Amino acid sequence: MPSQPGDFDFWEGAPASNNGPRTAQDVPQDVRGTLTRDAPLDKLVWFKSGGPADWLFEPANLDDLVRFISALDEGTPVMALGLGSNLIIRDGGVPGVVVRLGKPFATVEVRRDNIIECGGGAPGILVASAARDAGIAGLEFLRGIPGTVGGFVRMNGGAYGREVADILVDCDVVLPGGDCVNVPVSDLRYSYRHSSLPDGAIVVSARFAGTKGDPKEIGAEMDRIAEQREQSQPLRTKTGGSTFKNPSSDANSPKAWQLVDEAGCRGLAMGGAQVSEKHANFLVNTGNATSADIEGLGEEVRRRVADKTGMMLEWEIKRVGRP
Repeated sequence: MPSQPGDFDFWEGAPASNNGPRTAQDVPQDVRGTLTRDAPLDKLVWFKSGGPADWLFEPANLDDLVRFISALDEGTPVMALGLGSNLIIRDGGVPGVVVRLGKPFATVEVRRDNIIECGGGAPGILVASAARDAGIAGLEFLRGIPGTVGGFVRMNGGAYGREVADILVDCDVVLPGGDCVNVPVSDLRYSYRHSSLPDGAIVVSARFAGTKGDPKEIGAEMDRIAEQREQSQPLRTKTGGSTFKNPSSDANSPKAWQLVDEAGCRGLAMGGAQVSEKHANFLVNTGNATSADIEGLGEEVRRRVADKTGMMLEWEIKRVGRP
């Protein structure tokens, strides 16, 4: 069971190491789930590119995840993988262990007082739909976040004027070393697309608070969000979502896509990667792009924007693994 908030103490940055479990036999025999060595990841991410994970572990439940993480050598890199959006897996693959939370972690339950309790593997659309059906308003924006609870809790995901910091009550997190702790939202020290969760921490569940609402009105807002995304974003391409953070939260400041446009980068290509013609803050894999093509194009966009505007865009997409 998770520890209480007072038992939790953040630390920054897991020690780097290229070691995973030495062999599958090193995992305790009572740990259930699927462990795969040299596991391809390209089909699991939206860009459809990148190298394999040294190890991919898909736990059967929370107890198995905790026992598995506890058995790893100290300093083994651990990374959680959700739907694979907002992520570039570099072509050399990912060292250590990638943990993928599957169906056992995709649960959504309605609690009292307009609280929704979700597993870390639950997609945003499922959470928003459950809230709608229960007449709980305030979570509609999750319909527009292409990821899972674990990912958008870690990154303070947001869309359409709202973000996770506005609705999160607390979350349960498995830390490097295997401790499972409960973390209130105040301890996450949220800022724009950032939390203070350490590298290797895995969000396994979370609770969100909404307000009482009309299911029809909630559904209409979700439909509006879905339509707006369809009209403005290249959803039917191999993409990774919004590439760069907006430089400022000020509504009067230019958005990232406007700066990319101003620098003349809409449609810019490198290898098999291209800046989307439909939305300039999206990169797309036009066919057989490598992750090096995609990341290299992003860096070229950043350089051109800096030369044109004097502003250096920050990556919103996470880039992981070996070049």
